[in-house]
Amino acid sequence: MSTGIEVGRVVALNLFPVKSMRGSSEREIELRWTGFAGDRQYAFCKSGDTTLFPWLTARDFSELVLFHAHYCDPANTWRSPVQVTAPDGAEFDIRSPDLLRRIASGAGSEGFLLQVARGTYDSGPVSVIGTKTLSEVSAVVGRALEMARFRQNIVIEGPRESEWFGQTLLFGDDDGGPSLHVNEPIERCVMVTIDPQTAKRDPAVMRAVAQSFDNKIGAYCVANRTGRIKVGDRVRILR
Repeated sequence: MSTGIEVGRVVALNLFPVKSMRGSSEREIELRWTGFAGDRQYAFCKSGDTTLFPWLTARDFSELVLFHAHYCDPANTWRSPVQVTAPDGAEFDIRSPDLLRRIASGAGSEGFLLQVARGTYDSGPVSVIGTKTLSEVSAVVGRALEMARFRQNIVIEGPRESEWFGQTLLFGDDDGGPSLHVNEPIERCVMVTIDPQTAKRDPAVMRAVAQSFDNKIGAYCVANRTGRIKVGDRVRILR
């Protein structure tokens, strides 16, 4: 007998090989104990930065969200070459000194590339969001916003993710399928002001998120059971 209460279906899965760069839309992704295989495995860091947030991100160089990164061999993300396409169409290997110089120049800060297999996450390894959340934020801002602005791994067609805190999301029809424990809301920063298509900033988005949503959009999760999550999967709550 099927267990749990169905809350929606997976409508999008997103993998981000490089922190702050544009990622790729996937049909299915492998969920491991450390998060999605290959997600945010690479990041650029500021040279000499010994703070708790040494990353060189779109907070420093907005146009970084326009650089598109993808794995050449998605089946082996640890060893796969990573190809990066710049906004002007120029192609780079992720380890190219020319790419590093271009990013450092845009950020006005020297940097270096770091590869971390478990992912360079700000906090939780997997992020989820319900489509109702985007509708509500868009209504407050007064125009339709792109889901890509919030850089979520899993988009679920359903209610706001705030209804799932402290509970377990089960994916697929199998009661033994992959599952995630929904831990905490995602505190938002200036990243949400950056248009993922143009890199232009709109402070109105940050104001709306801060004033109407307590600066919390999306949820951080950890793996409760590993497996492959697919677009179209049923999503159930195990209370």
